[in-house]
Amino acid sequence: MAETLSRAGQHEAAIPGFPMPRAAGCPFDPPPALREQQQAGPLTKVRLWDGSTPWLVTRYAEQRALLADPRVSADITRPGYPSPSDSRTNSVGFILMDDPEHARLRRMVTAPFTIKRVEALRPSVQRIVDGLIDGMLAAPGPADLVGAFALPVPSLVICELLGVPYADHDFFQDNSRTVINRDATTEERGAALGRLTDYLDGLMSRKRKNPGEDLLSGLAGRVNQGELSQQEAARTGVLLLIAGHETTANMIALGTLALLQHPEQLTALRETDDPALVAGAVEELLRYLHITHSGRRRVALADIEVAGRTIRAGDGLVIPNDIGNRDPEAFTDPDRLDIHRDARHHVAFGFGVHQCLGQPLARMELQVVFSTLYRRIPTLRLAAGMDDIPFKHDGSVYGVYELPVTW
Repeated sequence: MAETLSRAGQHEAAIPGFPMPRAAGCPFDPPPALREQQQAGPLTKVRLWDGSTPWLVTRYAEQRALLADPRVSADITRPGYPSPSDSRTNSVGFILMDDPEHARLRRMVTAPFTIKRVEALRPSVQRIVDGLIDGMLAAPGPADLVGAFALPVPSLVICELLGVPYADHDFFQDNSRTVINRDATTEERGAALGRLTDYLDGLMSRKRKNPGEDLLSGLAGRVNQGELSQQEAARTGVLLLIAGHETTANMIALGTLALLQHPEQLTALRETDDPALVAGAVEELLRYLHITHSGRRRVALADIEVAGRTIRAGDGLVIPNDIGNRDPEAFTDPDRLDIHRDARHHVAFGFGVHQCLGQPLARMELQVVFSTLYRRIPTLRLAAGMDDIPFKHDGSVYGVYELPVTW
């Protein structure tokens, strides 16, 4: 049987599968096959679980252009959308919607994430970080940095911001892990999402009757005023709760591991009292690690000319920003971790109207953590070999399940 060519000029039989495995011994780098696709050109084809062959966008400039293009849709229900699983109903909140509905719902929760409002939270986050470090130092080592520190920091912060009882953290952390687990079945993810939605729905009912000063109470007020349904409010709460603790927790743990493997970078960060260097280190770690490693998914609404090729209306797009952040055209020597680099133009938070709403909060939390943890515990080191660290290769959010440390 003769081989045929895809629109990318690839032989159909040679189209690689996606997602792609990382190389053994290189846990901080994107998969080698992604680098090969990037070298082949900004647009190639990949094959997903269902046999579909969307475009893979691997270069920084084309990623930003397409993420900002109004002819590109984030709506998971549109034909051609390259869904990461066999369910299009287990989506969370407004991130998989298009304007105007996306903008309507997003505007309702934007205010608490403005830079001014987030900066007002910095002293509270500092107290949380110091308190957790005090607890680690008071307990016998070694410790699991994930369980003792990396996960509680953003969980406590997002619970305070949303008005979610931290006492329920085991429940929402366990179900969140299932929702973002690539190896979980559709039924498992749907059940976990249902439990979280029911939980937020019940919390929303209570806040409609007895509101506080938190974000969920603000949404409850909008429900009472008829601006959105309680189901919309609950699903928005689920999105903010999952995104508010999972991503930052993994960045704290994986960032610490990366710094421990680059001691000269860790020393420079630990010894500085320059907030600008700390902020720059956070941006570089976001660029270098990029924990959302399953690729942002989109579908073209119209024909789009990109890099001499035509993306047809209805074609799916997979945009893995981890390899975009390693594009040598955008970042000199991109595979080197350098906290002195100006990496602010990375695409770890996406680009365009769907870029991460909570990025000011994530940046501030990481700045507090990375300016405090290594100064408070200057002898922090791994209590296990790199081969014994359990990485989250099965998750849509990358990181480590555990990080044994001592001091």
